Amino acid sequence: MKKFFFTLFILLALAGTAFFFGWAQFKVPPGAYGVINSKTHGVDPLPVRSGEFRWLWYKLIPTNVEIAVFQLEPVKFDINFNSTLPSGDSYASFAGIVANFSWEFRAAISFSLNPDKLIPVVSNHNLKDQPSLDAYLQDTAQSIENLILRVFSSGETDSTRLENVMAGGKDAALESEIAALHPEIQDFSLTIQSAKFPDFVLYRAVRILYEDYLKKQSEIVAAGFGRRAESHIASQLHFEELERYGELLTKFPVLLQYMALENTKDTAQ
Repeated sequence: MKKFFFTLFILLALAGTAFFFGWAQFKVPPGAYGVINSKTHGVDPLPVRSGEFRWLWYKLIPTNVEIAVFQLEPVKFDINFNSTLPSGDSYASFAGIVANFSWEFRAAISFSLNPDKLIPVVSNHNLKDQPSLDAYLQDTAQSIENLILRVFSSGETDSTRLENVMAGGKDAALESEIAALHPEIQDFSLTIQSAKFPDFVLYRAVRILYEDYLKKQSEIVAAGFGRRAESHIASQLHFEELERYGELLTKFPVLLQYMALENTKDTAQ
């Protein structure tokens, strides 16, 4: 009987040891995510999640498995933007007014890495630990900042769109562009902290005057080109007609004598 209990104890101890060393979640604290990388199976396609039991038999092989732990809490980055409304200086010069159409605002962007995208991000960018993930997120924030500045500094962007954002409104088109550029992030937000507004009403009024001026100028130039084209065509046709007469008289010189004779008759009459 003692031998039986001893054997049972040994088996339970071995089972407990196997359970302990094969338990993947043991190294992953609550709220964190683990990425499993093994020499025999490579990177596991599923992250280790808090509250989700994972046991791996190949973790029992010594030095076979490494688990990188990552915190995926929302991150926040402060950004500063400054630019000028498109062609603002040209519009002000045209209208003969002194106006400053520059703008600037301080804002904060926040987002987090989608846990479902953790594995491909870690694999594609060779991330080994939390500092390398933090550096990746910093680069992502810089990329988003560049995109926002490019959108709101573009000559194709309506000033109304910028005005809405600076007033704290959401920009669905901008968020869609960011999501397309960085599908690995989630819960993106842009929060304006302070803003220096240009005079949007004056800008739009001067821009409309400038565009009307260019339209009328274009119509005048087009009309002038039309008259020149008509004159050129008429001259060309007349020249071609004279050229045909020249060829005809060269080929039939008797016609020249006939025309001279007819001219003499007309004079005599």
